[in-house]
Amino acid sequence: MSTPTLTSTILPERLIAHLDMDAFYASVELLRYPDLRGQAVVIGGRRSHAPVTLEDGSRRYSRLRDYTGRGVITTSTYAARDLGVFSGMGLMKAALRVPDAILLPTDFDAYRLYSRLFKAAVAELAPVIEDRGIDEIYIDLSDIPGIRETVGHDPLGGLRAVAREIKNSVFRATGLTCSIGITPNKLLSKIASDLDKPDGITLLTEADIPTRIWPLGVRKINGIGPKAAAKLLGLGIETVEQLAGAEPQMLINQFGNSFGAWLHEAAHGRDKRAVVTHSEPVSISRETTFERDLHAVHDKAELSAIFTRLCEQVASDLLRKGYQGRTIGLKLRFEGFHTVTRDLTLPQPTQDAQAIRRAAGACLKRVPLDKRIRLLGVRVGGLSRPGAIDALGSKPRKVASTTAGPRPENLALF
Repeated sequence: MSTPTLTSTILPERLIAHLDMDAFYASVELLRYPDLRGQAVVIGGRRSHAPVTLEDGSRRYSRLRDYTGRGVITTSTYAARDLGVFSGMGLMKAALRVPDAILLPTDFDAYRLYSRLFKAAVAELAPVIEDRGIDEIYIDLSDIPGIRETVGHDPLGGLRAVAREIKNSVFRATGLTCSIGITPNKLLSKIASDLDKPDGITLLTEADIPTRIWPLGVRKINGIGPKAAAKLLGLGIETVEQLAGAEPQMLINQFGNSFGAWLHEAAHGRDKRAVVTHSEPVSISRETTFERDLHAVHDKAELSAIFTRLCEQVASDLLRKGYQGRTIGLKLRFEGFHTVTRDLTLPQPTQDAQAIRRAAGACLKRVPLDKRIRLLGVRVGGLSRPGAIDALGSKPRKVASTTAGPRPENLALF
């Protein structure tokens, strides 16, 4: 019987990585505008805030102090974050803190391109990947060759080498940096990837939980939102260590059987979830919040152009991802934050922009447009692959009626 090595004693059977791109949207923009490196840059402006190239080749940038509207920050560079400006903050509020920060518009087409590039680069080295969004993935590294080898006197040397190889591959493919957390499970890896940002590698075992995880605030656990954190604070629980020390039954009494039991497990770093390599989306959607509330009549031309563009973007997303859909949905948010949704099911699935717009327009006719509009969205659900047998059977469902409800003046809108 062989004596177990130090490496096999330290490394668990499962090795899960969470890879998070560093300030992703902002970093993509810095590739385009390298002269902004090291500066406070905020992403979230309108197209009118795009830089202007001058005759001498230099650029004139918009400044946050010149912004007017109610938009929010999509993301910001680390230099801006150091000054107290973060994603989700209102741009007007951010302008009071950092008026001289550079303001750039968002370019989601570019961000999606770089997202595909970094994920493809990782897949060449470690194919067991769970896609968690445009800028983050989980990776199951458990069976990657060499990952459990000792390098020199470092029992984690093989693990570090694989992490560095993944980071280098991402950088070669995109020119961008990422941070990786590697632990025995997804919950801990999600936390770990944020501990040494930017451009970090964080390796944690269960033995590291008391020193690296327990001192953190409870909000660092993915799944504990602001309401749960506020309730925990009211119970005198602010850190993960305090949560780990709480009586499980008390947590169940306060938060219910499922969530209360999960809080106890999460505080001790326990998570059995597998890395899910594939899941079919339920729907594909696009929406936009306007800088000012738009009127259905006075701003008809602007609304019509936005409506058409959203339908074209959804159709493009369907085509790129290889889906078609039967249920077309419309989302409207009015002044006062009142939200209305309408759906219409087509006889046959589609990925055509004009068909989507016609169906969404039919949904629109069923909504009284007597208030100004704050947000407009288009969604396609009931997804299937072109050529696949319709899961609903050969008999098409009846198309929803659009004759009841709308006033006559609504029929020509948008």
